[in-house]
Amino acid sequence: MRNCFALLLALLFSGAAVAAPPSDRPPDLVPVPDGPPGPEDAPAVTIKPSPKGQVIEYRANGKLYMLQIIPRVGKPYYLIDSRGDGQFARQESLDSGMRPPMWVIKEF
Repeated sequence: MRNCFALLLALLFSGAAVAAPPSDRPPDLVPVPDGPPGPEDAPAVTIKPSPKGQVIEYRANGKLYMLQIIPRVGKPYYLIDSRGDGQFARQESLDSGMRPPMWVIKEF
């Protein structure tokens, strides 16, 4: 029993020694805002009315990434540039359709 405990301790401490070596590079940190959010923190949204409906443009860092088209007659839809190459693909909704399985395993 004593040998097992000593072996377990040795394995635990040797794992800490084998852990990833420290790098010279500082860790990548996300900058923390130093005050309340300002207007430059939100994505730029432009609403353009037309006789056929509305077009809402969404921009991030000055680049157009999504259009929401709201026609006067019909359902609204989206045009999304998912790869950032300027090619927009139509989506009927922003719902991806992915549904994780949600089974009941055990009830008490």
